[in-house]
Amino acid sequence: QLLLVESGGGSVQAGGSLRLTCTYSGDTKFKEGSMGWFRRAPGEHREGIAAIDLEGLTSYAASVEGRVTISKDKKENILYLQMHNLKPEDTAMYYCATDSARTAIQALGVLGASRAFGEWGQGTQVTVIA
Repeated sequence: QLLLVESGGGSVQAGGSLRLTCTYSGDTKFKEGSMGWFRRAPGEHREGIAAIDLEGLTSYAASVEGRVTISKDKKENILYLQMHNLKPEDTAMYYCATDSARTAIQALGVLGASRAFGEWGQGTQVTVIA
């Protein structure tokens, strides 16, 4: 079983920055696919915002492009999401996730969609104050 634990969320003023961290361990099957972050705001659908594949290629949602950077420390099994210029509409629960999708572009659209193809953690709350 794969265990993913997110941290780094919090409350921040609009325009501020946060770095989310995800440590992962356990079942190594995830190494065959991609990883990324998705978020879910109250009453909203999940939104994949950043993904990274085995080649290290990345893909971002248009809503965050240019403001976030995803990276992975393979040695330490840590996934990061650096976020800058945060906006109130970024307020949501953020989840670290894996998916069997081979490319970041594919993964971006399906992160958090089904545990048949991936896993995700408990999430970390990000609140951006106007």
